[in-house]
Amino acid sequence: MRFVIVSGMSGAGKSTALKVLEDFGFFCVDNLPVALLPNFGEIASDRQTEVDKVAVGVDIRNGEQLSKLNSQLDTLCELGIEYEILFLDADDETLVKRYKETRRTHPLAKEDRIETGIAREREMISFIRDSADYIIDTTTLLTRELRQEVEKIFVGTESYGNFIITVLSFGFKYGIPSDADLVFDVRFLPNPYYEQALRPLTGNDRSIQEYVMKNGDGRRFLDKLEDLMQFLIPRYLDEGKNSLVIGIGCTGGKHRSVTITNGLYARLKKLPYTVRMEHRDIEKDARTKGK
Repeated sequence: MRFVIVSGMSGAGKSTALKVLEDFGFFCVDNLPVALLPNFGEIASDRQTEVDKVAVGVDIRNGEQLSKLNSQLDTLCELGIEYEILFLDADDETLVKRYKETRRTHPLAKEDRIETGIAREREMISFIRDSADYIIDTTTLLTRELRQEVEKIFVGTESYGNFIITVLSFGFKYGIPSDADLVFDVRFLPNPYYEQALRPLTGNDRSIQEYVMKNGDGRRFLDKLEDLMQFLIPRYLDEGKNSLVIGIGCTGGKHRSVTITNGLYARLKKLPYTVRMEHRDIEKDARTKGK
């Protein structure tokens, strides 16, 4: 039996993750009292129940009883029930925004500011995060992307790493991405924009890729960039960072930045981490000129 405990910050997407797991055939129970975990585990592991995949939501709604989670998990182990912990997280600014959008009250901020409740919650559940098998930072994830991450862990055969790398192409004329940790300017590369036949195409097209990479600088840049990432990522991990957004920019975010982003993604996805790719501004020129 696969026994998954879903926990994390309120507003980080635990309910969504449980719904996704339910879609994948898990028997899901949300907000189970911590004291009932061993009993539930015994019932679920009984062959007569015919349940082979279980997911249980455990979070701050347990109140002070949450502090007893580790002892209940020890009891599960004594019963021979192996478990995995999935932890959903997001930065404070995103959590505050989500609460304000839904007009919900934070469980620990009945009469205080939302920020105060979030700070208390982080402190109270930090021990769960420290022992989690999988951590998903949903700060920049859409619902479909969260679904893909959960599927990757619990359904697919692809390996999953708690460190999430996003390689993001963008156009400088539309602004530098606010969540970018590293930004690289590739406007030094040959620009297909000035070739009339190439202008309508994007960095996803082979002819654009060949044009951008034609003088060899693109490939050399990718080699150096890959080497830099190999150096930086382990050091970010040592500092406790769980996500990295790499911005690759050109003028309009359509040709050069897309080409280099595709190339860097192809190289980084071989690493033992979760690697995502996004082309933020690839269609903006077309939309702007169509107005």
